[in-house]
Amino acid sequence: MVSKSRGAFCFSSCGAFDLWFPGRGSQVIEEQDMDGNFGPMERVVWPVSVVSGIIMCKMVYDITGWISTLYFKGYNVLSKAQQIEWNNRGFSTFHAILAAAVSFYLLVVSDLFKDNFLDVPMIGRKSVVSDAMFGISIGYFLSDLAMILWLYPALGGKEYILHHGLSLYAIFLSLISGKAQAYILMVLFSEITTPFVNLRWLRGLFFSFTSSHMCIFILIR
Repeated sequence: MVSKSRGAFCFSSCGAFDLWFPGRGSQVIEEQDMDGNFGPMERVVWPVSVVSGIIMCKMVYDITGWISTLYFKGYNVLSKAQQIEWNNRGFSTFHAILAAAVSFYLLVVSDLFKDNFLDVPMIGRKSVVSDAMFGISIGYFLSDLAMILWLYPALGGKEYILHHGLSLYAIFLSLISGKAQAYILMVLFSEITTPFVNLRWLRGLFFSFTSSHMCIFILIR
């Protein structure tokens, strides 16, 4: 059943299973304008997901430090600034894997953005899962941006601020309008490169640490 007004399409409840796993069952579609995109479900999902993203970053930051202290001997000899960046890259890796996995599911596995799925323009399709992922990503970018600004320029320079600012703007605009979520998910899927960037940083840190200790060893001898 399709009810029509103006603007973007958004998914209404016809069962929790259909809402969370688009394309796995029947769907009820409600067409709304931008002002009507903030319904009862969005009033809960949006703020909860943003706060969850911030809490996720804090938890992974702490867990990364705790695990590293126990199982990585080199972590304890790092400077305080290096330990902070190590932990920061821990939650950025976690978010990247989560965002890439959810984006892959919505874009490829589910029927949400398939050509033959419903008589709805792809640019206006969304689901609770995509809304929640956008909220979590907003929470992540806010947390990471706050750390970058607080410790500037230790964790990144102007290019990081520009990147995070544009990312926040694009995700927020897509979330509140309910439009172009497929394109934002494609961009979020590219976050899968982040773990490799972080591994390159760890590799550079390791070789820097090894070289400095080798020089000290040679001087002592």
